[in-house]
Amino acid sequence: MKNQELTLVYHLGELRKRLIITLLAFIVFLFGSFIFVKEIYDWLIRDLNRELAVLGPTEILSIYFMISGVSAFALTIPIVAHQTWLFVKPGLTKKERKITLAYIPGFFTLFITGLSFGYFVVYPIVLNFLLSLSKGQFETMFTAEKYFKFIINLTLPFGLLFEIPLIAMFLTSIGVINPLLLSRARKISYFLLTLIAIFITPPDIMSDILVIVPLFVLYEFSVTLSKIVYRKKIKKQQSDHNIIPMKKTS
Repeated sequence: MKNQELTLVYHLGELRKRLIITLLAFIVFLFGSFIFVKEIYDWLIRDLNRELAVLGPTEILSIYFMISGVSAFALTIPIVAHQTWLFVKPGLTKKERKITLAYIPGFFTLFITGLSFGYFVVYPIVLNFLLSLSKGQFETMFTAEKYFKFIINLTLPFGLLFEIPLIAMFLTSIGVINPLLLSRARKISYFLLTLIAIFITPPDIMSDILVIVPLFVLYEFSVTLSKIVYRKKIKKQQSDHNIIPMKKTS
């Protein structure tokens, strides 16, 4: 009983350490992003053919912190992945440590890919659709705060959703999930992904399809990757225990 309590205390202490390191990294990236926030701001509004309004001097600061926060969040993704790996590292074999460590660059790459998909593909479609509703009827004026909240709410979910394949691989490699579980959860997963797509896109079928199809492809890709990892894991276990599969006799 005492050993179990000591183990629990150790794990809680280790978790606390990883969370503190992650938080400190986020703060460093936040201040670093704030230094270049004006350049990021100018890049984000480069194609917007209208002036953005602010309702007060403090709103400018909140917008800059909003942009810096998202940038810092993106840059912290590899740190989160690495600290998670360090936390589960003691329970992994030497080979599993090398394999799972290789996932870290992928987490960052897929997150940026998801953000890019949301910003360059989904965002223009949604914005043009919404502007078309007011054409000839309303004079549209954007406040900077609402505009950037609109961009973040539309693109950030894709950054997170594009992590699904690597998360599936990672969880399969450490035995948390398996491809059979993912296959059984296909219907409910499709339903949830459809709800997400409908929620973040305009109410027209083309926009929904443009988002739903990539999300379904991502899920199926996740199932395929999980199968590959699971088969390699089973084969390795059989090899370690010197188990030779029996051939079928005719």
